[in-house]
Amino acid sequence: MGQRDAVMPSTVVEVLRLCVVVFVAGLGFTIGEGTGSHDPVVGPFDATSLGVILGAGVGYVLGGVVARLTGRSLREAEDAVRRRSPEQLLAAGLGAVLGVLAGGGLAWPILLAGPATLTLPLFAFVVVTLGTLGYRLGQWQRDGLLAIFGHRAGLGPGSMSVSMAAQPKLLDSSVAVDGRIVDVVRAGFLHGRFVVAQPVLAELQGLADAGDDTRRAKGRRGLSTLEALRRERDLDVEVVDDEAPQVPDVDAKLVRMALDRGVPLLTLDANLARAANLAGCRVMNLHALSLALRPPVSAGDVVAVLLTRPGKEAGQAVGYLDDGTMVVVERARDRLGGEVRASVTSVLTTANGRMVFAKPTT
Repeated sequence: MGQRDAVMPSTVVEVLRLCVVVFVAGLGFTIGEGTGSHDPVVGPFDATSLGVILGAGVGYVLGGVVARLTGRSLREAEDAVRRRSPEQLLAAGLGAVLGVLAGGGLAWPILLAGPATLTLPLFAFVVVTLGTLGYRLGQWQRDGLLAIFGHRAGLGPGSMSVSMAAQPKLLDSSVAVDGRIVDVVRAGFLHGRFVVAQPVLAELQGLADAGDDTRRAKGRRGLSTLEALRRERDLDVEVVDDEAPQVPDVDAKLVRMALDRGVPLLTLDANLARAANLAGCRVMNLHALSLALRPPVSAGDVVAVLLTRPGKEAGQAVGYLDDGTMVVVERARDRLGGEVRASVTSVLTTANGRMVFAKPTT
């Protein structure tokens, strides 16, 4: 945690400690006044002065413990928020205001319960604590808070979530393992908040610890992708607990959580995308996006392709276009290792990608 992030919690701790010191000192003053004696008790100090001094000392020690415990619990919530978007700051400000108002509303009877030297610091303690708690909750409950207070100003979901790209998205492990999501985010096509379920993290960790080199590389790449996403300035990555413990399968858990939360599922798994669609879940399929962005190839086009391996059928040779599209060229096996110009005869689009069939032009 950087120096800037540590300043506010430290200041809050000292303010809360001062409130405790003033409160306990005021308590000592009230007890001393209650004795009705103004004669010196210890040296030149009478009962009232001695009560204030002892109260301040006890309050300083006790206030340090209470205030630091309170500040520590607040910092634990702050540790999860490394980057803040403008909407998040606005929601945090609204949360702080609501927290202060709630604290004042709950604590104002304290002001009537005794002298101001006792009640005022206790009142301030409650207001500061609830105001800071409201600030934290405002950051995490950004969408709901803006939905309540920002709709007329054009800040609520009525305008912010017209596109699924601006909504919180539940991340599938296939997206993390693939890694291209980082480039999509940096290009500005995705922003807002990514929700990562604990089962997805566990799945990636299991892959990273696997004995097989390929599985281990996938798991480490997935964890590195999540770490890179967390560092992005305009993106919030939130890790949540397993909200469907009764569902054994990770994919089924994600579908259940997406439906319960009302958020789209971000995936590269074509089978998961189909199952989620059938279940009524909104899906953002990056594989479908990559297919849509591929250069169009249609029957009659002439393409240049380097033949790298034989095909399944007799005489076939296989090559690939620059975007990874497989090209199967008929009657070209004798030209393996060389580049040929081929005329496209048909294009087949499957769930796993696009396949082009062609024949040599010469």
